[in-house]
Amino acid sequence: MFLYNLTLQRATGITHAIHGNFSGTKMQEIVVSRGKIIELLRPDANTGKVHTLLTMEVFGIIRSLMAFRLTGGTKDYIVVGSDSGRIVILEYHPSKNMFEKIHQETFGKSGCRRIVPGQFLAVDPKGRAVMIGAIEKQKLVYILNRDAAARLTISSPLEAHKANTLVYHVVGVDVGFENPMFACLEMDYEEADNDPTGEAAANTQQTLTFYELDLGLNHVVRKYSEALEEHGNFLITVPGGSDGPSGVLICSENYITYKNFGDQPDIRCPIPRRRNDLDDPERGMIFVCSATHKTKSMFFFLAQTEQGDIFKVTLETDEEMVTEIRMKYFDTIPVATAMCVLKTGFLFVSSEFGNHYLYQIAHLGDDDEEPEFSSAMPLEEGDTFFFQPRPLKNLVLVDEQENLSPIMSCQVCGCVWVVLVDELENLSPIMSCQVCGCVWVVLVDEQENLSPIMSCQVCGCVWVVLVDEQENLSPIMSCQIADLANEDTPQLYVACGRGPKSTLRVLRHGLEVSEMAVSELPGNPNAVWTVRRHIEDEFDAYIIVSFVNATLVLSIGETVEEVTDSGFLGTTPTLSCSLLGEDALVQVYPDGIRHIRADKRVNEWKTPGKKTIVRCAVNQRQVVIALTGGELVYFEMDPSGQLNEYTERKEMSADVVCMSLANVPPGEQRSRFLAVGLVDNTVRIISLDPSDCLQPLSMQALPAQPESLCIVEMGGVEKEDELGVKGTIGFLYLNIGLQNGVLLRTVLDPVTGDLSDTRTRYLGSRPVKLFRVRMQGQEAVLAMSSRSWLSYSYQSRFHLTPLSYETLEYASGFASEQCPEGIVAISTNTLRILALEKLGAVFNQVAFPLQYTPRKFVIHPETNNLILIESDHNAYTEATKAQRKQQMAEEMVEAAGEDERELAAEMAAAFLNENLPEAIFGAPKAGSGQWASLVRLVNPIQGSTLDLVQLEQNEAAFSVAVCRFASGGDDWYVLVGVARDMILNPRSVGGGFIYTYRLGGGGDKLEFMHKTPVEDVPLAIAPFQGRVLVGVGKLLRIYDLGKKKLLRKCENKHVPNLVTGIHTIGQRVIVTDVQESLFWVRYKRNENQLIIFADDTHPRWVTTACLLDYDTMIPHGVLHNLCWKTSRSDDVDEDPTGNKALWDRGLLNGASQKAEVIMNYHIGETVLSLQKTTLIPGGSESLVYTTLSGGIGILVPFTSHEDHDFFQHLEMHMRSEFPPLCGRDHLSFRSYYFPVKNVIDGDLCEQFNSMDPHKQKSVAEELDRTPPEVSKKLEDIRTRYAF
Repeated sequence: MFLYNLTLQRATGITHAIHGNFSGTKMQEIVVSRGKIIELLRPDANTGKVHTLLTMEVFGIIRSLMAFRLTGGTKDYIVVGSDSGRIVILEYHPSKNMFEKIHQETFGKSGCRRIVPGQFLAVDPKGRAVMIGAIEKQKLVYILNRDAAARLTISSPLEAHKANTLVYHVVGVDVGFENPMFACLEMDYEEADNDPTGEAAANTQQTLTFYELDLGLNHVVRKYSEALEEHGNFLITVPGGSDGPSGVLICSENYITYKNFGDQPDIRCPIPRRRNDLDDPERGMIFVCSATHKTKSMFFFLAQTEQGDIFKVTLETDEEMVTEIRMKYFDTIPVATAMCVLKTGFLFVSSEFGNHYLYQIAHLGDDDEEPEFSSAMPLEEGDTFFFQPRPLKNLVLVDEQENLSPIMSCQVCGCVWVVLVDELENLSPIMSCQVCGCVWVVLVDEQENLSPIMSCQVCGCVWVVLVDEQENLSPIMSCQIADLANEDTPQLYVACGRGPKSTLRVLRHGLEVSEMAVSELPGNPNAVWTVRRHIEDEFDAYIIVSFVNATLVLSIGETVEEVTDSGFLGTTPTLSCSLLGEDALVQVYPDGIRHIRADKRVNEWKTPGKKTIVRCAVNQRQVVIALTGGELVYFEMDPSGQLNEYTERKEMSADVVCMSLANVPPGEQRSRFLAVGLVDNTVRIISLDPSDCLQPLSMQALPAQPESLCIVEMGGVEKEDELGVKGTIGFLYLNIGLQNGVLLRTVLDPVTGDLSDTRTRYLGSRPVKLFRVRMQGQEAVLAMSSRSWLSYSYQSRFHLTPLSYETLEYASGFASEQCPEGIVAISTNTLRILALEKLGAVFNQVAFPLQYTPRKFVIHPETNNLILIESDHNAYTEATKAQRKQQMAEEMVEAAGEDERELAAEMAAAFLNENLPEAIFGAPKAGSGQWASLVRLVNPIQGSTLDLVQLEQNEAAFSVAVCRFASGGDDWYVLVGVARDMILNPRSVGGGFIYTYRLGGGGDKLEFMHKTPVEDVPLAIAPFQGRVLVGVGKLLRIYDLGKKKLLRKCENKHVPNLVTGIHTIGQRVIVTDVQESLFWVRYKRNENQLIIFADDTHPRWVTTACLLDYDTMIPHGVLHNLCWKTSRSDDVDEDPTGNKALWDRGLLNGASQKAEVIMNYHIGETVLSLQKTTLIPGGSESLVYTTLSGGIGILVPFTSHEDHDFFQHLEMHMRSEFPPLCGRDHLSFRSYYFPVKNVIDGDLCEQFNSMDPHKQKSVAEELDRTPPEVSKKLEDIRTRYAF
């Protein structure tokens, strides 16, 4: 068995974000990392939309990211710290749309290790040096310079190591042009390590250490070190030199402190807190991220707290000495991993769990009435300032990018994905985490500890950052694939997000369509076009709508209105119209051609005799018409602007059913080729070159009659001609839409006119109509069948994606000021103006908000309703929240004096009525061991909640199942496994319950039956032969339905740690253990025994598993490895007593049989759901997985040895010819913990399309193929299983 791995949707959670001018122009761009992906984004300063320019897999873990610019340079470079043991410097080339590796310097072993640098990066603000640091001990400094040819150079590394030292953060200090300086938050643990009493550990202080790079002596010295009072979690560089006072701001628990060299005293200011906050008052407050904005005259910092409140921080100076820190409440937005203030006035906020946002900074917050807090204000030690949070005032939301992260689990019903993320004992992305050679397994609860862990330290303060809206699916908590909406194609039902920002999202394959305008027309039109008045106009001037017996001309301005003086003939239907030459218009109608000059003079050409025009093709300089009987007439515009008929006409051998002309290439007189589709199921290419005009060049036979043709130039790269004029040079493609609903795409040779390399795709049940439109400055094809599809080139790859919109009948490109790249289309009797903004997206999303983090959900088989469990740690239930609010309001009134009692009562009433949305302002933190949960019954199509059951405070729901009991008749029951008083670390639990509900009211109501007490956490429930299997802690039990509680029937005590999942097939049960992989269990009904007969040879921390067949399971572990295990267990079936399997403990202790590993593969992200399903109607089955970071991928089986052999060799050549961007070895990355076995990496193979053409050719020759054949193989395997 050999598999092929493909990513359908890349991870959506962002771990790092930086900004700068990476393309060398004045455009501000953002580079983000999404785990193992690096991406370049560009916000459009006019529309505010964020466009993705480039996405690249690096096949490694990006641990740190920084931008730097050489002194006097205009272009920013990107420094990447990864798990490759190398520092890599990247440059972006806009002409190739590629990142190019400028330098790659090796300094250590690969992997995320404690003492190998890569976790921290700091850049000298003047771009002279970069420091790369490890979590412990090692720090290296590289000097950056330029050579005589102005190329970037990098020195040998200079060491700044210090043993027994943990690093928390590193920044470059702005010292102007003096020797570069770096500031580090460090902690020396040598004494603590050697002191067995633990006193030294308790008294260990963090230090702020400055390292100076002496450019004269070419070495690094430890210049100055100072112990800190509070634990800091990160540093902010203060502008220096001529721009500011230099130094650093230390962000620590409850305080922000300014420090610098010399006589500068420390300036310390408390972090303000929310007034009347429901949070635990003893809980400290920290800043989690910041952004700096600097102009020639001023600078300020935006710093965000872990509640999402942003403060504007400024420094007051007196003769270069800082005298006070001033802080002002700015706004509250969802908590971010990184913030970037762009020079264009935008604030980009990236998030790991939640959508990513682009805000416009409307005001700087200087002149509002918000109180300003200062370090100079007198306060008692331990006191702080208070402020009142409010809706956005200084920021305006302009764009949002979706994020699915985290996806926690996934099930299939028919064909729907439902994605849910469970966070119990699950490690949200651990960016680096190793101690003394052994991996730390860090238990991250989802609200108290804010994932991701950007660095893990032993002593004191773990820096955990909660994350942000481009839409982010991370974390996908649970996922199911099913066609619940009866749309023929499956939808993905995804429970994702965290805390109050959680959502249930329905994902459909397709591009999101924004409806700009819809207007009714006086009848049912049959065609629509748009034309410009002049060739240099940016926007369209007219929309022409053709009816059966009339033509309507609409003028585009502030409004769209009918005009009668355009020169178009309104009393006849129109076959086509276009701008001709520079400023003339042409209208083709059944009886002739109407040429309308700019001065409204009209020339007409009438059809001869009783013939009519049946088909036509027009572009900027040419018109070709087909008369009844298959006669072709060709017109071309001469230099004077006159339309002249070619002397000869061409008789075709059959009736013409469709025609197409390409656009005239820049700098040329005409398009050389005419494509003609005939009724005899052929397409012919006819030359329009004066030397052989109207002569046939090539022909292609078709499987059905053609419906429409479209010649487009696609897949172009930017080039400059001799005059320096930029343009794109692409390939000519002939798109053929057939009457049987199939689209063919064929390469048209620009010299000979030959047709080759045909790709086929079935689009729908109706004949396919094709229309040329423009998307992101390039030509694209809109194909309309029973669904509308867009064929376009994006990031070196062709995409053919359906539009998530109702059926359209005819369309044309549309450009106006409000909608520069839109589509005008007709559907029945309406005219619609549409915009497609999210090119490159695989899915569009509909989101329904949830209250807490969704853990799992199941689908009720009869009604298709979803039963969803949500639970949050460190959270209050609604009842407890109301109770605490009431209590605080009463305390406010009691604390007031007699005179102020009335005012206090008013304030208390206002406090009780205040209701800030928790999705933005965050939910109150209740403290460790506090849980809030609910059970929700959802209609997945409308997204409406049909029933909701709130559980009591400190009850946490972790498992859910819907089942029928043999003793319960035809009723459906919902079982919910709940833990009571659970503490995550150290793990303890006050018991648990299994709640039993009956689904009443036709499946729309949860009727409580009873609750069954159990002694540990019920993490897994599964129906089994008319009863249920429950994993209670490490016990596996069978329960049956009783009148007052569930009745225990059978038990197995041999699972070693904790049952996390149960899968059943026939008499077999496969159990996943949190730490010890899989156990195969056989149920002996006669003896009422559960017998373990097979287990695994390797311990694996299993997060999810999928049952493939009677013998085969695919588990996935915390170490991001998928493996395929099979157990052939004829012995147990021939052992009627069960004694042999009970006592025959063979190999390695454990069970008598061991699972055999068939497949191993390192995904690179934590997979939280796996399922076997079909993604497209009529497609083959594949294994679909979803990841914590919001990624969705599939593993597909090879159907022939020939295919496997081809892709194996392609992968081998790609590894050598196109090595990963950040220096990681591809083979060792995919073999991170176990050697890769029997899986081909499709993501690496698909990078073939991004290679240089000469490299493509050399690789293809090694495979005995041509580059188009290799591309076709890559496209075929993707479209056979997915999209």
